[in-house]
Amino acid sequence: MTGTSKKPGIREDGAGHETIVGPQRELLDQLLDKWGQLLLTALCRQPRRFNELKRELDGVTQKSLTQALRRLERNGLVERRVLDQRPVAVEYRITPLGRTLEEPFLILRAWTADHLAEVERHRDAFDEGRGTL
Repeated sequence: MTGTSKKPGIREDGAGHETIVGPQRELLDQLLDKWGQLLLTALCRQPRRFNELKRELDGVTQKSLTQALRRLERNGLVERRVLDQRPVAVEYRITPLGRTLEEPFLILRAWTADHLAEVERHRDAFDEGRGTL
């Protein structure tokens, strides 16, 4: 039987396992989608124009980049500024709220660097049909 947790956005089952649900799950999905983390990391370094971001994020389409930036802006993590120049240009920058994600993302990137070789060994073993090492 499923129940609620004392933590917002968390549901516990009868065995004490927790699942992230509702708006918290939606936000987590948006932060960790294909482009969200990469965009936030890039904008933590410095403000960027749309085309700069498109060049930096190899493989992102204009549509995907636009959608990701809008989601991040809607969540208050990125702000869009129209620059007073001709032709009109738009710049994206990290907000103070977005900046709070910089440290967790750096930790996650460091983990991937530290454990990539081990993960690749597991992938190779799996792909060769051995399942695990």
